[in-house]
Amino acid sequence: MTLYRPVNQAELDLIIAADWRAFPPRLQGQPIFYPVLNEAYAEQITREWNVPAYGIGHVLRFEVQDDFLSGYEVQKVGLDHHEEFWIPAEELKVMNKHILGRIELLSTFKS
Repeated sequence: MTLYRPVNQAELDLIIAADWRAFPPRLQGQPIFYPVLNEAYAEQITREWNVPAYGIGHVLRFEVQDDFLSGYEVQKVGLDHHEEFWIPAEELKVMNKHILGRIELLSTFKS
């Protein structure tokens, strides 16, 4: 399944350091990793949250094996296209092992 992730520059730098193959562990106070199901929603989060908070935001795309995601329900958190998975922080390392290929940078937005 193709998923998308809005990230700030610090998170992108850690992904680059992992050779574009893994997301970094969640920070204290971040109990879930929430990849989203469509690019438009990822762009909205980036423009409305990351850019105002950090001055820059990025949208990433990545593939995850379907069998891994079958254990999670899609969460609808607003409008019809506001769909995401909620991966508990302690399961992120396992999810990273199910990423197919490399994480891709799709777009960058700045203030």
